[in-house]
Amino acid sequence: MATTSDTPAPGPVRTCVGCRARAAASELLRVVAGSDAEGRPALVPDPDHRAPGRGAHLHPTTECWELAVRRRAFSRALRSGVLLTDTLLAEHLHAALATTTSDQHRPETGARSS
Repeated sequence: MATTSDTPAPGPVRTCVGCRARAAASELLRVVAGSDAEGRPALVPDPDHRAPGRGAHLHPTTECWELAVRRRAFSRALRSGVLLTDTLLAEHLHAALATTTSDQHRPETGARSS
């Protein structure tokens, strides 16, 4: 008999590129490689999960954002060989966090458990 802790999250499960924790895709922000207003390669937020191409998933928190940047996780997850600017994504996260009063997700060190 399964307990409530054994039931999977509703919908697809993805891994945050920052803290490496698994979560429902609906809880994470999808990020794709695209271009900014000047046409430079950039990290583009995809909150509707509809943009074509490979995506990386991130908890929409400052902590996970900083871990992902420090680990250089976006270029690895998106398999991008070019430097991607993070201005669009940073602006999206700051705007989202300004409207949210609490951060429910608190990543630890970002280290993977063995």
